[in-house]
Amino acid sequence: MYKIYHIPGKKIGVTRNLNKRVTEQQGYAPDEYEVLEQSDDIDYISDREIELQKSYGYKVDRQSYKNLIKSNEMKINITDQTTTFPMPLKKLKDRLEDAIGFKWKTTFGEFELTKENYKEVYKNAVTSMFNNNRCFVYNKKLMELNVDKQKSFYEPNEVNVFDLIRDWAQVRGIYNSGDSKTQFAKLVEEVGELAQGILKNDKAEIKDAIGDIIVVVTNLAHLEQMKVEDCITSAYDEIKDRKGSMKNGTFIKKSLK
Repeated sequence: MYKIYHIPGKKIGVTRNLNKRVTEQQGYAPDEYEVLEQSDDIDYISDREIELQKSYGYKVDRQSYKNLIKSNEMKINITDQTTTFPMPLKKLKDRLEDAIGFKWKTTFGEFELTKENYKEVYKNAVTSMFNNNRCFVYNKKLMELNVDKQKSFYEPNEVNVFDLIRDWAQVRGIYNSGDSKTQFAKLVEEVGELAQGILKNDKAEIKDAIGDIIVVVTNLAHLEQMKVEDCITSAYDEIKDRKGSMKNGTFIKKSLK
């Protein structure tokens, strides 16, 4: 989602990530700016940004947002088997988000980054063993994402989504080289992202954070020789017959005397 933000008395701009662009990079707290409009249509948002800059009396950007993004397209390296990105893995997600609409050809066919698949591209990327400042994804996997980009990750009567998560983690060495402490630290990080999404009322960020939390909890359970499905069932069996009442937005169970 593209957002047009307004820093009163300073500027009007466009970003996908308000926290990174406005707060971290420019130093403005959430109560020091406002979101004027938001849209998935980059053409509309680019034209609208210029219209608002003019109507508010600010300096008008010499280059529209969509042209700026296009001029900053990623310089990727494509081989028969992989697509390599010239950046460390930790920076890839934001860069992919900015490059939505970017296309390239592989030996398996043409791939296009979309708002539906860019997060999956990031999740399947791996740091290069030769250079920590580069990461790559297998082209065959990109084509699978292309085919399945409109398909739900989990559908009834298909493979258990938790099994898919465990397979994903096993391939990446999380179970062989990771431990519960590192997964717990990751869990805290994801909970922080969920908190940000809730505070900003950003439904896409909330959905993404909840999904990431479930992935981490699944891996944490596995590292403790448990299945997350059993943990969920155990928790439900514990609460299903509880009685109580709501107080200040929280369910308070009735104490047993």
